[in-house]
Amino acid sequence: MAAACAVVAGAPPAQAANLLSNPGFETGSLAPWSCTGGLGSVVSTPVQAGTRALQGAASSSDNAQCTQTVAVQANTAYVLTGWVRGNYVYLGITGGASTWTPTAAAYTKLTVNFTTGAGQTSVQVFTHGWYGQGTYFADEISLDGPGGVGVPSAPGTPSVSGITNTSLTLGWAASSGATGYRVYEGTTQRAQVTATMATISGLAACSGHTYTVRAFNSVGESAPSAAATVTTTGCTTTPPTPGGLSVTGTTSTSISLAWNASSGATGYRVYEGTTQRAQVTATSATIGSLATCSSHTYTVRAFNANGESASSAPASATTSGCPNTGLPKHALIGYLHASFANGSGYLRMADVPAAWDIINLAFGEPTSVTSGDIRFQLCPVAECPGVETEAQFIAAIQAKQAQGKKVLLSIGGQNGQVQLTTTAARDRFVSSVAAIIDRYGLNGLDIDFEGHSLFFNSGDSDFRNPTTPVIVNLIAALRSLKARYGSGFVLTMAPETFFVQLGYQFYGGTCAGCDNRAGSYLPVIYAMRNDLTVLHVQDYNSGPIMGLDNQYHTMGGADFHIAMTDMLAAGFPVATTGITFPALREDQIAFGVPAAVSAGNGHTSPAAVQQALNCLVRGTNCGSYSLRGGTSPDLRGLMTWSINWDRFYNWEFMNSHEPFLNALP
Repeated sequence: MAAACAVVAGAPPAQAANLLSNPGFETGSLAPWSCTGGLGSVVSTPVQAGTRALQGAASSSDNAQCTQTVAVQANTAYVLTGWVRGNYVYLGITGGASTWTPTAAAYTKLTVNFTTGAGQTSVQVFTHGWYGQGTYFADEISLDGPGGVGVPSAPGTPSVSGITNTSLTLGWAASSGATGYRVYEGTTQRAQVTATMATISGLAACSGHTYTVRAFNSVGESAPSAAATVTTTGCTTTPPTPGGLSVTGTTSTSISLAWNASSGATGYRVYEGTTQRAQVTATSATIGSLATCSSHTYTVRAFNANGESASSAPASATTSGCPNTGLPKHALIGYLHASFANGSGYLRMADVPAAWDIINLAFGEPTSVTSGDIRFQLCPVAECPGVETEAQFIAAIQAKQAQGKKVLLSIGGQNGQVQLTTTAARDRFVSSVAAIIDRYGLNGLDIDFEGHSLFFNSGDSDFRNPTTPVIVNLIAALRSLKARYGSGFVLTMAPETFFVQLGYQFYGGTCAGCDNRAGSYLPVIYAMRNDLTVLHVQDYNSGPIMGLDNQYHTMGGADFHIAMTDMLAAGFPVATTGITFPALREDQIAFGVPAAVSAGNGHTSPAAVQQALNCLVRGTNCGSYSLRGGTSPDLRGLMTWSINWDRFYNWEFMNSHEPFLNALP
């Protein structure tokens, strides 16, 4: 990692006046700062002064640069200062001088002196972190010197009056420095005036329009105002959106719904996604012919002769008849280093304590990234002197199963990249995995695909109907294995937050410039949602992730586990796709944490883990977070990496959490 540091000396500024708006982020929002990748946010701690500061969540592919452009005078000296905290934090002028600090455990002041060029009328101030260096903070950023004449500020939100069948009048608050205003509908200019009012005519009766206003002067045009949406007269209205949609009953093949009446409605249509499932005149409906133990999400629209309302808020339910997994209501799940030792040491299967309900054998790995040929072997004697024989290993597995425990083959891990790019690789995956399951008598499969195993091809925009081969082939392979072994087959998944919850902000098949792996587990989870036993997302080795409260949450505390798990219990809209990823059943949801500080980034103290569990299960001690998915009394439990690391640290994880899980309602 290398970067140039340029500090330009100049004469003292002509006057001292901070030209930046919201320099200390005390407004509680970023505006007018703009940050790349949506990675900037305003936080209340740590701060240099006041009550707010900027947080930039730099990732491996985005340095979280935040900028603001201001008007300046030509051939004039300025001083840019700011307080920063973090590793490799930069402050400077785009295309000009800058400085940086390699590390700042506490807030450190950076200063940049520069002189504007001849004819220069604006500068862009920036601050950013560095790729892969984690979160940085900035506060009290100041650009001192004389202000220039800039473009006007955006006008106030337009108000609408005088609506007729063919015309309407817009009015707005004046912008300082403006010599005129332009009214736009989309990108089309509809009017240009010097006053703060304009009449738009020649419109069709009963037609909808959305307008924005931009102020202008000799320097340029402002940003658009907030939008005003209006419909001309000459039409009758559709019914209002129904409220109060709820699930009133379920059977193994049906779900019953009810909702509040909408005035003026002559009927109601029930939708699952974009598919109409029922049309009724009453305020209730029963959807039948459903699969046993299947999850569904519905919305309702009211209609009359003039059209259909917008969709109601969704309601989700699962039909009854789910198979008995043989697991306790709240399970303890761990990974066993069966094929390697690493720094935690080897642990024989027979020596795994009975507290562990699901034991994932780490790892089955492919012979090559794209072969689909999965192999598993016990740790070599040279690496693990105490390793048991294969016969002893199999006998120990059978003994665990006799106690009601489930032993699964975990495929992937940090180093096991698996890309099923062809149908041949898909078929080889199925046959090789089945051979391992049969050889060792295992209960099922854990998918721990990390790195670049899953990704989207450009344009793969609908998680319900994926088109990228590595995703389509994995889904087909899992369905084939499920069909082969039947209802008793245990299927778990351990994605990182990058591949699941990040899909709320970025979806790799549609977002320009973002990582094409973002959210790439969502199609797999969705396709297997009725066969999935447990999804235990790795709440570790993660950057800050935005939750349903539209706030960033950082690993290592109860807040992160609460927010990330709530996304699975509530469901969430997927980035810009306009499609909502439906909630999972409570019993399908767990979350994963490192067993100890050496096991992974994001270790959470036992007290904080149990705080999160109490919030999710009981709805207590949730801090400032409000559960969107409600409480989850049937939450499946906890996963950890790993059983070996827990043994290395004297079983702190197991001894803390196994009795706590058993005591949950």
